[in-house]
Amino acid sequence: MQEGKLPREPMSVVDRGAACLLGGALGDALGAPVQYLGWTDIQRDHGPEGVLEPPRPALVTDDTQLTLFTADGYLRAWVRGHTTGEWEPVEMVWQSYRRWLTTQQVAAPELGATGLVGDERLYSSRSPGLTCLRALAADSPPTPEEPHNESSGCNGVTRTAPAGFAPTAEIAYDLGCRFAALTHGGTGGWVAGGAFALLIHLLAVKARPLREAVDQVIGRVLRDDPYTANTLNRAVLFADEHRALGFDSVRVDRLGSGWTGPEALAIAVHTVLVYPRRSEFVDALRAAANHSGGSDATAALTGNILGALHGTEALPRDWLAGLELVDLLTRLGTDLGHSVVGAEFDHSRYL
Repeated sequence: MQEGKLPREPMSVVDRGAACLLGGALGDALGAPVQYLGWTDIQRDHGPEGVLEPPRPALVTDDTQLTLFTADGYLRAWVRGHTTGEWEPVEMVWQSYRRWLTTQQVAAPELGATGLVGDERLYSSRSPGLTCLRALAADSPPTPEEPHNESSGCNGVTRTAPAGFAPTAEIAYDLGCRFAALTHGGTGGWVAGGAFALLIHLLAVKARPLREAVDQVIGRVLRDDPYTANTLNRAVLFADEHRALGFDSVRVDRLGSGWTGPEALAIAVHTVLVYPRRSEFVDALRAAANHSGGSDATAALTGNILGALHGTEALPRDWLAGLELVDLLTRLGTDLGHSVVGAEFDHSRYL
């Protein structure tokens, strides 16, 4: 668990940890009301430009809930590794997901419950996917090598951003794959999780330029899943075409609906490449949400990426003011940043 020399100033990485989780939650809340609607239905309900801002209150889905539980499980593993030398992040995240499952089965925390399961706000059921529910009800955790299903749905990738704050790029990729595989056994389902975690690490921790980071991710993914790599490569090519031809709007539908992990990640990567600037955060999330398909997943991934790239200054303050769970997202994101740069934080939260 040795941290290498980091090109970013440590507190800048910490800020990006918070921004990554907050940005993802903003995208999740923006896309949630339209996630099952076709584009014409979105226009009917929200106007010709589609949904433009999250509702108030801005409620998140199970994607953000599970991202919080991923972060909590990883940080528990980090603290245990730091204090005892036992490093079992996949097992700890599995246990964390099982705690989340409990929040979906009962109405309120048990008396004396601590940590995330002690927070009554997380006992809201936000239409979690059946794949996740069934997978987490199993007696033992699956792996990429021994999967329990063949699903490549997008709910595997949408929760793996915290793995991007692992000590190295290779560990981030491996953990992203293994965290996603805990519920999604299809190759695209868990490879997309690894690809996403690697991208977050390269942007937030290693300060790689966006296009260079995306190219590095595609190269790494190609070794495990050519389909996912090719899907991401199309996202890059379409972004280049968009800039060259000066299209008026982003057509993410050319990359699919976003219901699978590879498609959802490709839509997010494409959108961020078209709107890469800090000042374009809102434009990017709107483009990622306004299409026929998994709008909450695609906008959440877009927000995670832009938060990791730019930090909290990119986040619209008026949107944040209405977002639920801001305190938890900020705290766990900040602690993820602290862990990867070796800065002090309150370990007692994760014992």
